[in-house]
Amino acid sequence: MSTTMPKAQEVSRSWYILDAEGKSLGRVAAKAAHILRGKHKPTFVPHVDCGDHVIIINCDKAVLTGKKLEQKKYYWHTGWIGGLKEKSYKDLMANEADRAMTIAVNGMIPNTAQGRDQMKRLRTYKGSEHKHEAQKPVAYEL
Repeated sequence: MSTTMPKAQEVSRSWYILDAEGKSLGRVAAKAAHILRGKHKPTFVPHVDCGDHVIIINCDKAVLTGKKLEQKKYYWHTGWIGGLKEKSYKDLMANEADRAMTIAVNGMIPNTAQGRDQMKRLRTYKGSEHKHEAQKPVAYEL
């Protein structure tokens, strides 16, 4: 029995919508990373980027369980001496919930050139409105 090896130009990409309303931020991010990598397809191979486009709506209504909202912090470095910055997830979810979702998905994607291409297919929105109706996205159940 032979194994099928998809080529990059033969990959067909679909569009999916994930609704984060009332769901855990990490679980939605894990499912989005799964779809972006293409692991839901029977033709998945790790060396070919065969993932689909993902739209995440209602990011501001995603929940953090336990005391993560008060205790968890997002850290980044500016590149300058003493440039370590931090922001609590309480502020991040209140002001930039779509960025919080993008950060969570980015942590679940490989840090490679292929992973950077996969992150370009992720779109996150705070509310339920998005501008990709022309692509006819399909609702994906978690």
